Amino acid sequence: MPEPAPRQSLFHHPNFLKLWVGDTISQVGTQVSQLAIPLIAILVLQASAFEVALLGTVQFLPFLLFTLPAGAWVDRLQRRPILIIGDLGRAIALASIPIAFALGSLTILQLYVVGFAMGILTVFFDVSYQSYLPSLVDRDQLVEGNAKLQASQSGAQTIGPTLGGYLIGVLTAPFAVVVDAASYLASALFVFTIRGSEPPIPPADGPPGSRAERLRGFGREIREGIAYVVGHPYLRMIAASTSSSNLFSNVMFGIYFVYVVRVLGLDAVRIGLIGSLGSLGAVAGALTANRIAARIGVGRATVGSIALGGPAGLLVAIAPQGAAEPFLVAALALFGFSGLVYNINQVSFRQAITPERMQGRMNATMRFLVWGTIPIGSLIGGVLATVFGLATTIWISAILGFLPFLFVFFSPMRSLRTMPTSPEDWAERTGGEALAATSAAQPGPPAKV
Repeated sequence: MPEPAPRQSLFHHPNFLKLWVGDTISQVGTQVSQLAIPLIAILVLQASAFEVALLGTVQFLPFLLFTLPAGAWVDRLQRRPILIIGDLGRAIALASIPIAFALGSLTILQLYVVGFAMGILTVFFDVSYQSYLPSLVDRDQLVEGNAKLQASQSGAQTIGPTLGGYLIGVLTAPFAVVVDAASYLASALFVFTIRGSEPPIPPADGPPGSRAERLRGFGREIREGIAYVVGHPYLRMIAASTSSSNLFSNVMFGIYFVYVVRVLGLDAVRIGLIGSLGSLGAVAGALTANRIAARIGVGRATVGSIALGGPAGLLVAIAPQGAAEPFLVAALALFGFSGLVYNINQVSFRQAITPERMQGRMNATMRFLVWGTIPIGSLIGGVLATVFGLATTIWISAILGFLPFLFVFFSPMRSLRTMPTSPEDWAERTGGEALAATSAAQPGPPAKV
């Protein structure tokens, strides 16, 4: 029997290329606003460390409030329109910042409102995005697809901070945000041009029922997503490692910009350059994640990569005044490399083993668990900085950063050698346990709406 012809690279997949190009443009813009908005609070509005940390809390609070229902909605709806609406909404929210600044009415409260609105739209966008990719490409192309998307993010992190620092120096921070607003418009345009790739959502059986019945069905779908993740011996440990890593690292990153400006004495241009140089680690991670997993196994690559987060945090803590730049570059490079290798492998694994009808709820539950700790970490960072000072808070975060890898280290994930190609392949490897768990999490057909 002749061997099947090798599958073409995703460079030959027109719809994926549109998604990829749009994502790349918006990722570059995002890097500009991620530098500009905190500097608006620090330099223009003279915000305190707690107020700056609260920016991160407000922006990621929607992941605690809306992610689980977003997953149930995403599994009922076409995902491409959600992506377009998410991009357009974020463009409008960001455009309000330079307008308010030009009118002399910009306040920290508006930054909180914009951050919260951006967070809500990002919740729906991200859950749809991760659920959309498996319907856009075949399961055996997921690692390549995620690697290319992560490579774009890494490339954006390379040029974005330097571009942001330059634009802030030339235009001032409020007007630099316009670049990010324009990038979201470009992303929406590229996604709009994708055609004929997403399978139709099957209609629910039976009559729509009363509003109370629909709400009960909605709640049941949310519970099914939670049960699927929490009941899965691999997914729940991935969630524990990722959520604790995000919690501890955001104790640091919630106050990072305040620390480097007010303690280490860096300006926007140097901060941007440090971010760009440090992001080369993420580029390296995106380019080598597949090869690392192929050489040492998917499980060991996942465990080893998240373990690098601890040493990265220490480099920030020991960075000296007057010569902090090499330490910060090395720290961000190590954070970026470890994060990209970890994310490419564990996200691809999650997508590969999960049936299509559970993708939205699985991704939403994972986002709720792993990103829901980000606002908590930022809030804790702001409180600790207010009580104990910025430097002590950085040290606390760095020490705690050595712990998250333990969850995946003491889990079955450590022994995983190769990436599953489908839910059926994974069921065969686990003796049917995977399908049994899926069936238990999905009693009957989709709830009526």
